Order: sequence, then structure tokens, then C-alpha cells
Amino acid sequence: MLQSQKKIKTHHTFCRICESLCGLEINTENNKVIAIKPNEHHVATDGFSCVKGLYQHEMYQSPDRLKFPLKRQKDGSYSRVSWPQALQEIGDKVKQLHKEEGADSIGMYVGTAAGFSVLHPVFAQGFMTGLGSKSMYSSSTQDCSNKFAVSKLLYGFPFTLPFPDLDNTNCLIIVGANPVVSKWSFLQVPNPVKKLKNLERRGGKLYLIDPRKTETARIAGEHLFIRPSTDVFFYLSFLHELISQNGVDKHVVQDHCSGMEAITELAKDWPAEKTEQVTGIKSSDLKKMVRDYIQAEGAALYCSTGVNMGGNGSLAFWLQEVINAMSGNLDRKGGTLVGKGVMDFIKFGVKKGILMREDKSRIGGMTSVNDAFPGGLMADEILTPGKGQLKALFVTGGNPLITMPNSEKLKSALQKLELLVTLDIYQNETSSEAHFVLPCTDPLQRPDLPFIFPLMLGLQQKPYIQATKAVLEPEGEQLDESSIYLNLARACGMPLFGSKMAQSFFTGIQKFYTKKNNKNLPSLPQEALLNGLLRLTGQASFKKIQKSGNGMLNKEHRPGSFIPERVMTSDKKVHLAPDALLEQAQKLNTDFDREMDNSQRFKLITKRAVTTHNSWTHNIERMTSKGRNTNYAYLHPADMKDLDLRELDLIDVHSETASIRIAVKSLKTLMPKTIAVPHGWGHQHAKGLRHANKTNGVNVNILAADGPEKLDKVSGMAHLTGILVDVEAAKEVMQPTWSGM
Repeated sequence: MLQSQKKIKTHHTFCRICESLCGLEINTENNKVIAIKPNEHHVATDGFSCVKGLYQHEMYQSPDRLKFPLKRQKDGSYSRVSWPQALQEIGDKVKQLHKEEGADSIGMYVGTAAGFSVLHPVFAQGFMTGLGSKSMYSSSTQDCSNKFAVSKLLYGFPFTLPFPDLDNTNCLIIVGANPVVSKWSFLQVPNPVKKLKNLERRGGKLYLIDPRKTETARIAGEHLFIRPSTDVFFYLSFLHELISQNGVDKHVVQDHCSGMEAITELAKDWPAEKTEQVTGIKSSDLKKMVRDYIQAEGAALYCSTGVNMGGNGSLAFWLQEVINAMSGNLDRKGGTLVGKGVMDFIKFGVKKGILMREDKSRIGGMTSVNDAFPGGLMADEILTPGKGQLKALFVTGGNPLITMPNSEKLKSALQKLELLVTLDIYQNETSSEAHFVLPCTDPLQRPDLPFIFPLMLGLQQKPYIQATKAVLEPEGEQLDESSIYLNLARACGMPLFGSKMAQSFFTGIQKFYTKKNNKNLPSLPQEALLNGLLRLTGQASFKKIQKSGNGMLNKEHRPGSFIPERVMTSDKKVHLAPDALLEQAQKLNTDFDREMDNSQRFKLITKRAVTTHNSWTHNIERMTSKGRNTNYAYLHPADMKDLDLRELDLIDVHSETASIRIAVKSLKTLMPKTIAVPHGWGHQHAKGLRHANKTNGVNVNILAADGPEKLDKVSGMAHLTGILVDVEAAKEVMQPTWSGM
């Protein structure tokens, strides 16, 4: 026993499942995790972690983990191949398509998992830059591109992302977010319950606006129901009342903003009495909320995916930012702040033109956001002939066949590609259609720094930096993504970042590192690269930060450090009324009439569970046991009665795109005429998920529409929540369906 105990190693690292990046203490034995617990001494996360973080090793240590490259055979089966064979065959096909069809015929889809790493997205973009292709697609157009697109128009840079000063605000209004379950978006707040309860203890006002009385609303604050996808009308009336109640800070607007006249003109026709008809929020309640917001010494409006994905996400987020700015709460203690990370990435990005391209998509002529086109165009880009038609696609850190709108159509499109390559830790639904599946390391198998948002932008409630070594060694022939993309660039004969010097430099250090450390596969020295990034930005060394174990605090956020010095518009003013948004706002009257006409129809929203994270954790038996092996549709008891439904009856849900059949449950915390269905399910066709593909869940995203006419014109966002649907009792007895009926 004593001999066994000597093999146990304790590591201080941090979670990379979500933006909270909670500090963890991990015990390993024989290259396996045997226990994970929160790091009680971490400088920022203070011993907090969620259940997903504490059992993530069961996902990474699954017998389904990819360990070797796979190639699809003619009969549809997959066989193990060597790295040299996979790289050569991929490289040969890319060279052919590049020569015959052009660079833009080769595309890449970047998923959420790629973002929770520093080197992965950098080298993925470097590979595409080397190819000379602009055909980049991002999962952000499913949940957050509206914020990037609007921030660029208002502040001059897409990654200017103001966040609420939670420790000092005296009035916080949360719209379409459930931080207790989902944490915060674009803000690292590990223990949201503690923060929100502290706000109330010091006498602050907290409002939660949501179609469901969420887990967050049940622990703190005052909850107000809102009809799904009507957030833009709530914000319009909030703006109207802000002006009517003299809540505009005229000095701030005069000195630091432009476009006040146009905003005033827009808001005048949207009193609370009018929008009450579609939002369901009483005019008296809205007026009181605005009054509390105005009177508070520091107040903030904040929204997340419930607003972003609601069909008018860009207009809603725009109006929110306008309200925070016009009221004088932007860049104010207790209001909203704009952080600064290890460098001033906002100024650097504008100077270097990073994420600032304005290319137009071949289909629909939609403007790129963060140098990427909408994922909701991918199927059409593959299926539509012509110059630039997608013939090859690399999917990195994502699973678009579960997460994208109208994924049945996308599946048909992917099957027509001449080359589909996926980089992942599992053979998921998308990988089950791929020509090549490349095995990647997981977060515990790589050294890292906090990912791009907290690292470069300071999107942390308590600013700090942490470094982690790899907790485990890779198994089989797993490789980190930065090494894979360097190797792919070499195989394709096209230098990384379009630079022969860069390709030569990284290849040189890769050869040296591989030989020195007796690596079986050509690998990059990730710690050295991360250390170089730290030293270039004036930080302590990777080794010093890592040795601290608990993270190292950085300077606190400083209110007043953003306006006007770091506003990157041409005149250094916040542009309240950009032409693109005013033009889009012209459709609001039509949208309002449509809401009135459909007020008695159901609207579909999503619903998260503590044990699931999108689709990531469904292959962990612990997370899908005890009745959690499927998703359900949830209806208010009154709607159940009207439809003559009982618990677990089957219902059919119809949208303009598709239909699903699913079992129903009642949920009294749901707004009537709302149906909630958790997303991320539908794994029955995944070849490499032996537990998840036995679950019974339904992929709700097939109900959402894709294509240029169905996407947000400003951001390219898909409409994934607040969708109009028809609901009826199933007419025939059959099992719930994975896809369209």
C-alpha cells in the first residue's frame, strides 16, 4: 500500500470546460486521474467547482477516446492508419483542390472547445492563413456573434466586451441568462450564487428577465417573465423610459457619444404600455425597474444566450449597450467595465487589423464577424455550385451536426464533401461522416494558460493569471492541435501563417524538441511557446506562474480607463447609432405585428441541466444515469391541460423546418405558451460514443432554420431560441425520434 501511495501525484491546475476556469487539485496514479477536488487556496475561484469539472476525467478517460488516426473506408467503416499516411493523403487532396478549385474551396469550422486553449485557435487560423482561404466558420454564430458584431460598430473593435462590475453594482438586470447553471458569458465568475447573494446583502437591486423562473431566479432577485424572443421590445421600452425619466447622463453623451438624436427618435414610439402586449412585462413593473436602475449608484444591464440566439440578438444587445452608455454606467464603478489583460489587445488588434476583416460570404453576401462567416451558411456553401464552393472542410473542436441549425440538411451536405477532416477526442456525430479523424489531446494532457478572453482581455471579475503543466501524458498517438496544424501545413506544402520563415522556425523547434525528449511523434514544445507569449507581454515566466500553483493576482480593473482612450472608433466616441443597426431596426414594426399575430402560438426555448454542458458530457455514464439519459419537452401545467397531456406522453413539435417527437413533462416555473427542450442531444448515429449513442435524446436544433434569409443580418447568428412552433399530442404510438419525421 505504501508503494502504491508513492505513485500518487498531486497537481494544481484549472478547469477548461467553461469560462469560469475553476482552480482544481487533481490526484493521478499511473497516468490516470483518480480524484479531482476544488483548489481551496486558489486566488480567485476560492474552492469552487461544478459537478462537471469534478468528473471531467471520466469523459477524458473513456474507452471511446481516440488514440490513433482513423480513415474512412469505401464501405463506411473506419480503420486505423499511421500519422504519415493520414497527413500525406490529406495534404495531397488539399493540394489538388487548392490548384483546381481555389483556396476558398477549403474551409474550417471552429467549435467552442477550440476556444478553451491558447495555442489551438492560433495555429488553426495560421493553417488557414497559409492556405490563403477565407472560408472560416465559427460556433460563435450559434450563441454570441451578435456581441462581436455590435461591439465593433459601437466601440471600434469586436472584442470590446463590457461586463458588469458585480462587486460594486447596486442594480443588476440580467436578461436571458442563468449563471447559476451556465456561469457567465465573457466574464469569469466561478461562484455566481455567492456573487448574487452578496449583491442583495448589501442592498442592491437584482432583476432576472426570463421565460422561465430559472435556478438563478430561485436563489436571488426579482423574476419577471418575458415572452421568448421579445427581448428587443423590452430594451426599446427600457430606453424609452430612461429618456422619459431623465436618466440620460447628458455630459457623458455630449462628450463621449454620437448618435443621440437618432436613438431618441427610435425610442419615442415604444412606450412600455405598447410593448407589454408582446413581452408580457407590465408597464408598471418596467417603469419601476428603470427607476431603480437610474437611482442606483452604479447599475448594469447584462444579457447572454437567451437574448443572443433569439432572432433579434444584435438589435437587443445594441440597445442594452446604448442604455448602459447613455445612463453614464459604461466605464463606471458599479456599472460596466472594459478589462485589460496581459496586454491591451483592443489597441493591438485594431493596429494589426486582427479580427477586423469585412469579407462578404459567397452565399447571401453576409459580412464576416471575427474573420469568420456564419455557420448557418455552411450547408449552402457546400451544396451550391460555383466559384468558391466548399469542397473540403476541417472541423476542429466542434460538433456541428449536433449544434448547428437544420443539421439534417448539413449532414447531407457534409456527405458531399470531397474531404472532411475532424480533430477531436471522440468520434462524434460529425466525425462519423469524416474521411479522416485525427486524435487530439484533452485539456488535462496539455500545458496551458487561461484562454483568450481572460488572458488578453481581462474578462475576469477578479483579475489573475495562472499557468498549468500537463497533468497526464498523451496516450497512443494523440497529438496537440498546434502540432497537428504545423504538420498539416507541411503536408499541404503551404507555410503556416503564409510565412516560410514562420514554418521554418516552428518546424525547427519541433524537430529539436521531438529529438531531445525522445517523442514518437513530431510535437511542438507547448510550454516554451506559452512562456514566449508571456514574456512578450511583459509577464512573469510560465515556470514562475505555474509554481505558484494557485494563480497570481493582476491589477484590479480601473473604472474610467476605457473612455475615451481605448474606444477605437475613428472619433474616439461611442457610436450609439451605427447605420447598419438603424437600418436593421426598420423591421421592428413588422416584427412587432408578427408577435401580435402569433401571441397564442408556442415558442420554443432551450433549457440547461447542471450535469450537461452542450453535448460534451453525455458519454459519461454518471451524468446520464438515474433518469437523465434523455431530454424532455417541458410545458406549463395549464398548457398540458389544454392539450390533454399527462406526464411522459409523447408530443409532436413542428417548426417550419422539421418535426420532432419527444416525451413531455410539466414545469410550473415556465411561462405559458412556452416549450423548453434541452439542446445537445441526439447521439444515436455517433460511431464512437458507445454510451451516448444508447441515450434517447432528440436533437432539437433540427427545428431551427439555416440559410441567409433566416440568419441575423448584422451578426449571422442563427435563430435557435424563441422559435415559433406548433405542439400536439402524438397521433401514433412510437418512440421519440432523433431527427425529423
